[in-house]
Amino acid sequence: MTASRKYHITTFGCQMNKADSERMAGVLEDMGLQWSEDPNGADVILYNTCTIRDNAEQKVYSYLGKQAKRKHQQPDLTLIVAGCVAQQEGEQLLRRVPELDLVMGPQHANRLGDLLEQVFEGNQVVATEAIHIVEDITKPRRDSKVTAWVNVIYGCNERCTYCVVPSVRGVEQSRTPEAIRAEMEVLGRQGYKEVTLLGQNIDAYGRDLPGSTPEGRNKHTLTDLLYFVHDVPGIDLIRFATSHPRYFTERLIRACHELPKVCEHFHIPFQSGDNEVLKAMARGYTQEKYRRIIAKIREYMPDASISADAIVGFPGETEAQFENTLKLVEDIGFDQLNTAAYSPRPGTPAALWENQVSEEAKRDRLQRLNRLVEVKAAERTQRYANRIEEVLVEDRNPKNPSQVMGRTRGNRLTFFEGNIEELKGAIVKVKVSEVRAFSLTGELLDVPALV
Repeated sequence: MTASRKYHITTFGCQMNKADSERMAGVLEDMGLQWSEDPNGADVILYNTCTIRDNAEQKVYSYLGKQAKRKHQQPDLTLIVAGCVAQQEGEQLLRRVPELDLVMGPQHANRLGDLLEQVFEGNQVVATEAIHIVEDITKPRRDSKVTAWVNVIYGCNERCTYCVVPSVRGVEQSRTPEAIRAEMEVLGRQGYKEVTLLGQNIDAYGRDLPGSTPEGRNKHTLTDLLYFVHDVPGIDLIRFATSHPRYFTERLIRACHELPKVCEHFHIPFQSGDNEVLKAMARGYTQEKYRRIIAKIREYMPDASISADAIVGFPGETEAQFENTLKLVEDIGFDQLNTAAYSPRPGTPAALWENQVSEEAKRDRLQRLNRLVEVKAAERTQRYANRIEEVLVEDRNPKNPSQVMGRTRGNRLTFFEGNIEELKGAIVKVKVSEVRAFSLTGELLDVPALV
């Protein structure tokens, strides 16, 4: 049934979704399907969806509509919706788009092969029930040959009042340290140089695993995991995301400072700079605590890059409360900030509140915040001027084929003249000649000897 068939995956949303898509691509290739760059040339089309914001959800329906029409001419076409919209909508998706063959939530990514066998037998399948996630036995089809995602914890037990993630990704399930290390060892042998450890709330890693130290401390924390995987041969750089201020500890900061492979880049969403708004969001910390975390990181690693997420126009947010967010951004000076206007999501408490902020006010606040973010990022990037930075070369610059690109340890995208065949996967020294708010240009100082 799968011989010479082709598949195409379109991914929306976060890094977790990208990692899930790579694993699902691995399943499809194990089944004998081949990747097609063009969705219209594929026999199996999978949309891995995101429901964090309304516009991402609407985009999925627009894509689906086109392929549903195509299915009327090509009945053998298999249409799959995976990810968070699938989990949220379930059977309603089939009512809305009856041409769909498979609707599957994120917890079922590793079961794609079994579910597709049911589809190929003529069934329309919905897999959104809560399950214990099957261990990552699939070999992902990774988009990069240099950097790789490694899931360490699935799901989320937080109950932020604006967020659908716990209801669509399920409860926290940590992988064992041994399974994570084994996956990293394979990556090291395959020539990967950098691993990003992934979790929706990565600081919660391990609290669902049994075992404690003689002093009564949980022995399976993200900090312990970093020490456990740090010496994996071949892996030169380790990153992790996404952190939650409620669980971020000085012990973790100290580990990042002590372990040479762990990059000095921290992505810690703050969402709002106002305590009342944070309380309404059920975030579990204050802006003062958030400031203390950043101060402690900079005490250990003054040059560390800090990125974050922020929401404007949360229900009930006043102008004065929004200005507290501006003040936090002004004071901290982020290297990068992902910003969004609040978007009510189905099934979340905040969506039902009557004190919604007008779309006009949300747009205005988002523009003002984005302007400040750009100003502060441009100030922060000045520290790179004329510096020599280590850069892991990942790919060719798509806009300038004579240049290659990679990222510094602080996650700053960097471009420079070079031959991608010689440099891909190498960590090189680059003298920075031009700084921009969110990227750098430089000059290669050394060409590594080919091993």
